Amino acid sequence: MGHGGDVIAELTTDHDEVKEYFQELGKASAGEERRNIADKLTIELVRHSVAEEQYLYPAVREHLDGGDEVADREIADHGRAEKMLKDLEDLDASGVEFTATVRALETEVLAHIRDEEENLFPALRRACPQEVLDELGDKTRRAKKLAPTRPHPGAPSTPPANKLLGPGIGLVDRARDFLTGRGKDDETGHNAA
Repeated sequence: MGHGGDVIAELTTDHDEVKEYFQELGKASAGEERRNIADKLTIELVRHSVAEEQYLYPAVREHLDGGDEVADREIADHGRAEKMLKDLEDLDASGVEFTATVRALETEVLAHIRDEEENLFPALRRACPQEVLDELGDKTRRAKKLAPTRPHPGAPSTPPANKLLGPGIGLVDRARDFLTGRGKDDETGHNAA
């Protein structure tokens, strides 16, 4: 969950983990295995999105020309992905609807990742002093530790409301995960908790 480095390095490593989860989902055949991987993917995506919404996108608004438009577009991407994650929770992991939703989610998320890595991150690196990027990396890692682990499409996605409500929602989600064993280490080798 916390990788180190500036905000761009931190988030890029998250992106790589998300890509791995999609690859694992594509190879998995058993419903229970697919559910476990999907839960870990959900945890990673939710934490990542919350951290971006709390710290990355406010920096984008502040430091980039046209930053408000860019941040709004990125948050809209998150909203679409979060809706799909919420839908996945209720689907049978061995069913065709689950597979179709995972494929749609993968298309959405990989396009978002590509846009961030090819456009947003290089623009932010040019616009921000390294100290700012380092500080944002630290804040992002702290935010991910407190973030929710389940999709909450109706929750606020912009400061200050997301910074106030996110840790409380995260606490409840982590308690539910602990009680159910959701997101624990298994054959995938990842530890989402």
